[in-house]
Amino acid sequence: MRQTIARVAVLVPDYDVGIAFYCGRLGFDLIEDTDLGGGKRWVLVRPRGASETALLIARAEGDRQSAAIGNQTGGRVGFFLFTDDFAREHAAMLAAGVEFLETPRHEAYGTVAVFTDPFGNRWDLLQPAS
Repeated sequence: MRQTIARVAVLVPDYDVGIAFYCGRLGFDLIEDTDLGGGKRWVLVRPRGASETALLIARAEGDRQSAAIGNQTGGRVGFFLFTDDFAREHAAMLAAGVEFLETPRHEAYGTVAVFTDPFGNRWDLLQPAS
């Protein structure tokens, strides 16, 4: 079933570097990649065993700007990657050398672990509570 449940904006120094990180290092499947012009690209990716996550990747011009806030869940605002199998996704990302900033925790809205990407963005890997 195709279900996009997150839309986030990410500023990266270079598209190819961003795609290499999310689809190369993290092993996400690239579902859609559209050049929107003006230095913006719409990218739809799917983490292993997860629902699709839409990333609007914008090239950072000049001084690095703060990445746009994309989604809000349970009172927390930030970048979220939603997974259907948290344990598998977390283990795969650890194996890929992703730095997690805290151990997974259980919140009322789901299980969360925070990690960082090479562009200075902080992400929550989230499996929503059922």
